[in-house]
Amino acid sequence: MPLQVTDCSITEEEYLKGELESEVKHEYVDGYVYAMTGGTDKHATISGNIFAEMRRFLKGKKCQAFTAEMKLKTSETRFRYPDMMVICDETSQSNLYKECPVIIVEVVSGSSRRIDTITKKHEYLNISTLKEYVLIEQDFVDVEVFRKNNGWQSDHYFLGDAILFESIGLTLTVEEIYDRVDNEDMQEYLRKNGRGEQEA
Repeated sequence: MPLQVTDCSITEEEYLKGELESEVKHEYVDGYVYAMTGGTDKHATISGNIFAEMRRFLKGKKCQAFTAEMKLKTSETRFRYPDMMVICDETSQSNLYKECPVIIVEVVSGSSRRIDTITKKHEYLNISTLKEYVLIEQDFVDVEVFRKNNGWQSDHYFLGDAILFESIGLTLTVEEIYDRVDNEDMQEYLRKNGRGEQEA
């Protein structure tokens, strides 16, 4: 039967089986399951933008981009659903989850900031194959990139900037990432550039 959030722990096998039957996605943390809430239109737009750009760029290459429909096993006792990730050398034989991302992207909101910037960041940065962790704010424009080759120090990017995602060799502008996102920073940027309101 579909998973239910309870006070009782379950096994990894029970979790994976339950997710196949559940209409709601759950993350698995140390034996317990936590239902995931739905996102906003801004969240969906940003996730869709960066996935579309990375998927297009990776066409015909060995790396593959995945949306939040695919689970990531971050440790022996934890499974997450990153907003987007790229896998280049998958050794797992499971078709239910991935284990070896080179880049992970999370779109940040007020309610998810703590877990994305602290809990998940700690888990993700301990994945040996990971080269970049990207946090994208949805309510204002700010793209924060943590790179392994920079000791996991972060760099911030804003409108007018271009970002090289070194793990896959793709350069995107911040404007491309926030295309059609309706927040104050984007509206002001478009007005200053003589483009008025964004199209619906």
